[in-house]
Amino acid sequence: MVYERGRRFDGALMTVFVLENGSEGHRFGVTASRKMSKSAVMRNRAKRLLRETFRLSDPELSELLKKYDWVVNARRSLLVVKVAAPMKEFRAIVARLGEEERRDSAAAGIS
Repeated sequence: MVYERGRRFDGALMTVFVLENGSEGHRFGVTASRKMSKSAVMRNRAKRLLRETFRLSDPELSELLKKYDWVVNARRSLLVVKVAAPMKEFRAIVARLGEEERRDSAAAGIS
């Protein structure tokens, strides 16, 4: 459902799909396909990096007005970086989403 109805954000290290979930918290899913890497060890490393990125981004996520389902697809370029690079990219995506939320709520308040 997140793939079909959610919004997509493309980055150099990941592709993020986001869909408002209406629940009390954010939910997170991560994928790393065999297309990304044939090595299970490398795919698992990519997934660990993305889970850690999500965990460390909790302060930014808590500032969002709504709660979302997040599906993050790892890209091959993620295999050669440390945790700081995906964190920077993910936080930029969260910031973009937050700006859109504020813009939408301001527009709804004007109408």
